[in-house]
Amino acid sequence: MGQTLIRALREEGKPPLTLVGALASAASPRLGEDAAAEGPATGVNITSDVAAALESAAVAIDFSLAHAVAANANACLRARVPLLVGTTGIDAAARGVLESAAATIPVLIAPNTSVGVNVAARLVRLATLGLGPDYDVEIVESHHRMKRDAPSGTALALGEVVAGARGRPLVELAVFDRHGDDEPRAPGSIGFAVVRAGDIVGEHTVVFASVGERVEITHRATDRITFARGALRAAAWLAGRPAGLYSMNDVLGFEQP
Repeated sequence: MGQTLIRALREEGKPPLTLVGALASAASPRLGEDAAAEGPATGVNITSDVAAALESAAVAIDFSLAHAVAANANACLRARVPLLVGTTGIDAAARGVLESAAATIPVLIAPNTSVGVNVAARLVRLATLGLGPDYDVEIVESHHRMKRDAPSGTALALGEVVAGARGRPLVELAVFDRHGDDEPRAPGSIGFAVVRAGDIVGEHTVVFASVGERVEITHRATDRITFARGALRAAAWLAGRPAGLYSMNDVLGFEQP
């Protein structure tokens, strides 16, 4: 995603952002090299020093691994730099750190920064409310073989949309594994199915099924550039905002559910 963000920054008509820092782990073989692995040089060298990476930053974008999110958030808090978190699979402890940081700096948590995915999530909410509780809901997601979390953060976020529209917490409705289960599906449950194969960028389908009809809302990403474009749009929006916890709904001007 770091390289894709650089590619998006080079696009004509991009948000008014410029790369000023690039952070990698201390084990990265590219430390000290220009941030761009290909194409024109950015003039920014990769560092493992988070304070140095944030020194001139107006906003930070985190697409690291889940275990690094809390430390990155604390570094942004110390530097008073707004933070956009696009990393998925973060645990409750890291979420707590982000919420705490949001009391002092603006923090935007986005399980998926694609504008299309977030529009699809809004459609899922409308479908849930319009179709009612009698429709079975299944969420199917597909990603490349190296994807670490399953279900994806986006799939879980879509599940949260459905559960929230039905007035229930997702933990009470989610079904992640039916292996060995010989009972009929529980009314109101939300099933999740996961595919990990090849180089699939990202596909999510929410199925609403009843007797006689089926409604499917699908988003397919064919290039990671869509996530980078959305992240830059969100980062440009976040810079200069007051402290608080934000989502892509805020960026897109959607009413909060």
